Amino acid sequence: MVAQMPLKHRLQQGGKTLVKVFSGTANPDLAREVAEYLGMELGQVRITPFSDGEIYVQIQESVRGIDCFVIQPTCSPVNENLMELLILLDAFKRASAGRITVVMPYYGYGRQDRKAAGREAITAKLVADLLTTAGANRVVALDLHAPQIMGFFNILVDHLYASPVLIEHIRALPHDDLVLVSPDVGGVARARAFAKKLNDAPIAIIDKRRSQHNVAESLNVVGDVKGKVAIMVDDMVDTAGTLVKGAELLKKEGARKIYACATHGVLSGPAYERLEKSPIEQLIVTNSIPLDSSKNSKKIVQLSVAKLLGEAIARIHDDCSVSELFE
Repeated sequence: MVAQMPLKHRLQQGGKTLVKVFSGTANPDLAREVAEYLGMELGQVRITPFSDGEIYVQIQESVRGIDCFVIQPTCSPVNENLMELLILLDAFKRASAGRITVVMPYYGYGRQDRKAAGREAITAKLVADLLTTAGANRVVALDLHAPQIMGFFNILVDHLYASPVLIEHIRALPHDDLVLVSPDVGGVARARAFAKKLNDAPIAIIDKRRSQHNVAESLNVVGDVKGKVAIMVDDMVDTAGTLVKGAELLKKEGARKIYACATHGVLSGPAYERLEKSPIEQLIVTNSIPLDSSKNSKKIVQLSVAKLLGEAIARIHDDCSVSELFE
């Protein structure tokens, strides 16, 4: 798990601040947690809309020569949060910031990472180009939907994983007969990584066929789940259709209890309603995306990744290894 250590002395020198952390409007609560871990206040920035919907940004303190970190997940409303981030980057660039690092707890448009059919856009690459053009010198991302997105950038990308936070919670569950379940073939590596950290627990795979976007049909389970506590592992939960169908299949195959965990709780459309009616005991997500305050579910547990992001920021500034956080 992330080491607890005093950081303030590493981020200042001779009374001068070397690092500043700023936040967009997408997830200010997470940004405040990160700043608190680093022993500092969030930088002052003014973000207001014009009457026609355009976004106005002004950095309200000097950042000349400063190592600046901008925390902004491009979650819903995706287009608005992405545009806000681009304008923030342009403002920092024009304010002569020493280095501008974008901290993206959630990388919106990341699911369109290749051409699956003719005449499609590759939006994950487009977003990478936009961030670089706007002024980003470095990107810190958390559990990208596809690792190849790192290769879409011509600047440095630090790819973080929420697995230490999620695994710590799973270890505390009152069960030991676990089986880690991948909801599709593409997530097998993730399930294996979790299983290895959980005393080499067995894994199972759900054979899934997708007929269209946000619609999936789960067909069968590859592996033994009968009488076991199944932990479904994924990078994100969007409409929860895939997750719930997988859970129903696991229940049918004899799983004793079913939990699910994912880094990003997108939870759009009918997700909350589906979860409430599902056999899933608990859905564990992180605060990479803020949960909808107008909706509530006792099944959802949200864990904080603030210490993970804060330690990564401190290590990047110190030119120390980030990968050591996961070894």
